[in-house]
Amino acid sequence: MSDKDDIRQQLHDGFADADYPVSSPMDLVPALPNGPSTTFESGDVSFTAMELNTQAGGRQEFPYEDVDPLVDDVMAGLEDEGYFD
Repeated sequence: MSDKDDIRQQLHDGFADADYPVSSPMDLVPALPNGPSTTFESGDVSFTAMELNTQAGGRQEFPYEDVDPLVDDVMAGLEDEGYFD
């Protein structure tokens, strides 16, 4: 599995149990095992949920009704920020 696919799966797993719909990044924190300190990593890619929000959060368009569009937007933000080749 590539770093990108692995990170996508980790994000999906991390945010899947949030209480949807979510209207802000703060609504996602309770779903994460270590809150904003939860780390997503694969290969050379590594960031915490807090870093994710500050560095790649510009692509998110809240509210989200379920996890898939949220993860799609987060991944687009990570790509824009150069996390993946």
